[in-house]
Amino acid sequence: MVIDPTESSAWRPLRLLQAAMDADIARVYADAQIDGLKPSFVLPLLRLNAQGPLTITELAQSVQQTHSAMSQKVAAMRAAGWVRTGAGPDARSKKVDLTTKARRVAGRLAAEWQATEAAITDLEAEIPYPLSRVVADIEQALRRKSFADRIAEKLADDPAWH
Repeated sequence: MVIDPTESSAWRPLRLLQAAMDADIARVYADAQIDGLKPSFVLPLLRLNAQGPLTITELAQSVQQTHSAMSQKVAAMRAAGWVRTGAGPDARSKKVDLTTKARRVAGRLAAEWQATEAAITDLEAEIPYPLSRVVADIEQALRRKSFADRIAEKLADDPAWH
């Protein structure tokens, strides 16, 4: 029998927690009858609302995502009716802008964003070591030694890797 290394994971609980929290945010949208809105759409939609039409590259950079990931997200948001795309400044780029549907709910999305941030602040006040502090501490540790270097060190002595 092969041992399944995925049976235990230090990171899976964090991913599951984030997925559960995103599901709760999605439920807020559904309860408010904002149909077809995924929590992952809100940051780029709010950015477009604040900054106006952006190319996919500009939008990706502004929310710290890859061009490829943003291109896929724009396609999904376009299919759901949240954005439209048009010709960009050159033949290889597209401008992304909000649709009327998105503009109508942009204020509500901003309110939800702020309420979510406030709820996270409240939640962090209830726990002894806030997640935002954990993230900052991990980022600081990774500046000292990258995650890739840490993995490579663990693999260096593993015969299964070689």
